[in-house]
Amino acid sequence: MQDEPSDAAVEGDHSGDPGTGWTERPVGPLAAPRRHRRRTDWRLGGRAVSRWDTSVLVSAAVGGGIGVLAAVLVARISAPWAPTVSLLALWAGLLGAVVWAFIRARPAGILTFRPTDLVWGLGVGLGLRLLQGLSSDANSAPFPSSASFSGILSAGNVPDFFTAGFAGPVIEEFFFRAVLLIALYQLFRRSLGHVAAGVTAAFTSAGAFICLHAAFGALTLSDGLQLFLVGVACSGLVIMTGRIWGAVLAHIVYNVSFVLLGVLGTALA
Repeated sequence: MQDEPSDAAVEGDHSGDPGTGWTERPVGPLAAPRRHRRRTDWRLGGRAVSRWDTSVLVSAAVGGGIGVLAAVLVARISAPWAPTVSLLALWAGLLGAVVWAFIRARPAGILTFRPTDLVWGLGVGLGLRLLQGLSSDANSAPFPSSASFSGILSAGNVPDFFTAGFAGPVIEEFFFRAVLLIALYQLFRRSLGHVAAGVTAAFTSAGAFICLHAAFGALTLSDGLQLFLVGVACSGLVIMTGRIWGAVLAHIVYNVSFVLLGVLGTALA
């Protein structure tokens, strides 16, 4: 019976002995580094999403707080340029937190796009708009109707509708449903589990979404409820798919559908 090579022989000859068929992985400094399987879904953890820790949450709170404070102060100035500068100040604060988070790392799969995101975005966005119309007009008039939106659209506020319909949803979704939601989910996932962490992150993100809008004017109960539903629905899309684009599209459809209904109501008035 042929003796197996000693440890010293193994360490000295990492290619093995063809005569005995003995092979051994290199050990020590010469060993090849182990290959780590690359994560494709941030919901399962991973090195990238782990970097979205409390420092990202702090930067979101600081950036969002500074943006809101600056926007509110500028909005009080009686000047024609004040509304535009106020909106830009808010966006600068939110985008600062988003950029900082993505500089630290990019959670696996969050920026991936799938055709199903179009379906989810369109369906959820229109569903939320229909629900908003039914809840706000249930006691006064049938919805939808041209009278509900008669006269709300004019040449002077077309730029506002563009920013609210497209630019605003993109920035808000990346701040609330990418940075804030994922950072909270990552923080609670190990201690609470996937479901509880998702619910906690979704409700917190939706609550912060309401607070942002409340900072610029009083909200009715119906407004607050609808903003909460938008926040929870968009958070649910991100958690369910692992991607941000369904939520972005749902928010865009929700806002743009209001503009299109305004066009219809104004044209038929």
